[in-house]
Amino acid sequence: MKFVVSSTALFSHLQAVSRVINSKNTLPILDCFLFNLEDGTLTITVSDSETTMVTSLEVNESDTNGKFAVVAKTLLDALKEIPEQPISFEVSDTLEINITYLNGKYSLMGQNADEFPQSASLGESAVRIEIDAQILLNSINRTIFATADDELRPVMNGIYFDISTEDITMVASDGHKLVRYKTTMSHGNERAAFILPKKPANLLKSLLPKEQNVVIIEFDERNAVFVLNNYRMVCRLIEGRYPNYNSVIPQNNPNKVTINRQVLIGALRRVSIFSSQSSSLIKLRFQENEVIISA
Repeated sequence: MKFVVSSTALFSHLQAVSRVINSKNTLPILDCFLFNLEDGTLTITVSDSETTMVTSLEVNESDTNGKFAVVAKTLLDALKEIPEQPISFEVSDTLEINITYLNGKYSLMGQNADEFPQSASLGESAVRIEIDAQILLNSINRTIFATADDELRPVMNGIYFDISTEDITMVASDGHKLVRYKTTMSHGNERAAFILPKKPANLLKSLLPKEQNVVIIEFDERNAVFVLNNYRMVCRLIEGRYPNYNSVIPQNNPNKVTINRQVLIGALRRVSIFSSQSSSLIKLRFQENEVIISA
């Protein structure tokens, strides 16, 4: 099996999906990239057993179809040092991989691709929605910081997507702060909801800035699939019932203040230097037409 591919194109795809791989895996095969060459298209898969990401790119030339696995860190570190040029992969029947470039050659051993775990599939009751990539990116950026790290309440460790026929609401809370982000630019065909874990949310956060089109999301009770232009991510969802976030938000609050955002941020930064390092508490006293901030 032999194929030729652009070094920088391959490296950028590998680098994007490599964030899925854990530093410590129970299965050695999960430290690898799975390469699958079929009809001139190279598909690369990575997994940590709960989240699987797939990307594909066209190769310059190839002879036969085939697949193999190779240790991710070794390949990434090797390709990082190669400037833009076509590089040739030649894989023998014994899974010996020879990578040839303009003025050098790498030889390394591959692994059996059949050991790589299959990604989860969705059930027949899967719900499908479409959302603009930049709206999804904004919703993740504005909510992920409020998620918790609570082993006793795992539902709080992700972003809650509350989908209705009129809008989509994203919610995150750690028990101290709560963020609700609502968009009417996208909606579902029925009432549905899921909780996206923090790791796949961070993976999407790194991929979405380069996306221009809509993102297709399909999900059932256990898994969700996110389809982007060049990437496809399957992840296990957090199972459980999310708390009623609307009941936490005060209604008809008599105290309302409108303040310049940048002026407030500047004042908070100056005063927070003097707050307690353990609690970071500051005091806000509201008077007529002024706010006194102290620590």
